[in-house]
Amino acid sequence: MNAITLVIGAICILVITYRFYGIFFTKKVLKITDDTPTPAHVNNDGKDFVPTNKWIAFGHHFAAIAAAGPLVGPILAAQFGYLPGYLWLLIGAVIGGAVHDAVVLFASMTKGGKSLSEVMKEELGPVAGFCTGLAMLFIITITMAGLSMVILGALSDNPWGTFAVASTIPIAMIMGLMNKFLGNIKLSTIVGVGLLLLAVFYGPAIQGTWFGDLLTLDKATLSLILPIYAFFAAALPVWFLLAPRDYLSSFMKIGVFVALIIGVFIINPVIQFPAFLPDFINGGPIVAGPVWPFVSITIACGAISGFHAFVGSGTTPKMLDRWEDIRIVGFGAMLVECVVGVMALIAATVLHPGDYFAINAAPEKFAQLGMSVVDLPVLSELIGIDLEGRTGGAVTLAVGMASIFSGVEWFSHLTSYFYQFVIMFEAVFILTAIDAGTRTARYLIQDFLGNVYKPLKKTDWLPGSIGASALACLLWGYLLNSGDIASVWALFGVSNQLMASIGLVCGVTFVLKIADKRIYVLTCFIPLVYLYVTVNVAGFWMIKNVYWNEAASGYNMLNGILSVIMLVLGLIIVITSVIKWKELWAHPRFKRKMAVKSY
Repeated sequence: MNAITLVIGAICILVITYRFYGIFFTKKVLKITDDTPTPAHVNNDGKDFVPTNKWIAFGHHFAAIAAAGPLVGPILAAQFGYLPGYLWLLIGAVIGGAVHDAVVLFASMTKGGKSLSEVMKEELGPVAGFCTGLAMLFIITITMAGLSMVILGALSDNPWGTFAVASTIPIAMIMGLMNKFLGNIKLSTIVGVGLLLLAVFYGPAIQGTWFGDLLTLDKATLSLILPIYAFFAAALPVWFLLAPRDYLSSFMKIGVFVALIIGVFIINPVIQFPAFLPDFINGGPIVAGPVWPFVSITIACGAISGFHAFVGSGTTPKMLDRWEDIRIVGFGAMLVECVVGVMALIAATVLHPGDYFAINAAPEKFAQLGMSVVDLPVLSELIGIDLEGRTGGAVTLAVGMASIFSGVEWFSHLTSYFYQFVIMFEAVFILTAIDAGTRTARYLIQDFLGNVYKPLKKTDWLPGSIGASALACLLWGYLLNSGDIASVWALFGVSNQLMASIGLVCGVTFVLKIADKRIYVLTCFIPLVYLYVTVNVAGFWMIKNVYWNEAASGYNMLNGILSVIMLVLGLIIVITSVIKWKELWAHPRFKRKMAVKSY
């Protein structure tokens, strides 16, 4: 199998989906028009509610949703072979992910930019609202820990990469100031991209210096720095750091993956993996569970993701200038993310399986597989870093992309630079998700605790925003310091897909409220049924076989308790929703339409 076949097939399917299904869903099902102002205009406060150019809003939304998930998930799922991940990426994004993102964004904007928990409270009552808020708080905490875990393996003992990533913070602030006071997006983009490239190419100069030694950090130190950084990022105005870096990182990500697509077309590398790896279909050294349900749980963000509901009911609905922008920002960004997931899968599967498992499995586990590395020693020498045992998926993506471009003769001497550039843009995307996720967690905590102490409801109240940001960082920082990628990523996957189920529950409710035909509810109901069954099967499997199994390497009572709580909350939400759906299903307008049609 050649990589070009997978790329062409995916792009064709996704373009057709956006052109036809995207218009049908937003126009016919949600009945979106620009007849009324968006919450960004109604509540414009210059900080959280800010009418934003649709491309900058797209950049922010895409950067926030397409963090580590579409990069790491498909790479870890390559354990099963290339076909299960490829099929789920396309089916999940087309049937579920794009619909989920658009309907949650629409629901939040309809309610003035409120969080999903507030939306569910208004639509389904206080019980569903409380359970959704509590579930969201658990899930966002786990998500931040899971995403942050990916950075640790890529930046540990890597001063070049750490310097490049750290440089993006002041660069984004410079861009934010330029956008705010000059209003020149093109100029700020040129300056931002130029400074980023300079940071990557200057990186080797710091190695072996006192500054390089200062930036040579181990995983333990990085796991403390990330929550501290997130605290400050969550408290800053959205235009100063969050929006410009999201825009810049989206620019980078799309640019890099367009370059990768071009490279695939030019070089047309061979997929080294078989369609299925029979030895690992029932579980392996990277993903402990069987191909179903864990291909859907592991890939998560590349196909459908509950984390998107946090962004779609957090920062993005407060930024859209027009209602019509929902199609490109909500529906379209998810399809672009799917392309990213497909390219990440390709980057992993063009490696020899032995090289892939040597990177992603712990050294002791790889030794038990009886595999041999093929190209990894040469790649390690070209890049200048020992690549074995760097789990988490980020390194695999960078190595896979570097190996593809190594087929271009003039590029071979730039392999180390390209590797660090890919590490930087992966880390930047994760940091943008941490920024948006921690800010969203802040909103959730303020919403949740504001029921007890009213001033906390005010997002512009400084003591409340500082305290809520600190609590959010403390919660996910604890999880980050108490697990490994295998256990935390599985917990993230289950919680993430449960959140997507809750988002689709909201979607079913809204479609039944506004749609002209009952059959339109299938747009949300079909993916909801599959996802809810999948997440419960995966959750109970992990509880039984890993979290509460003392013989398992991922044994962790806390993770098991969190899983049980989330699954119970999900069940309560579904039961409450079904009661509401029965009421909406019997609405007189449906009966009148049937009577008129019959007449």
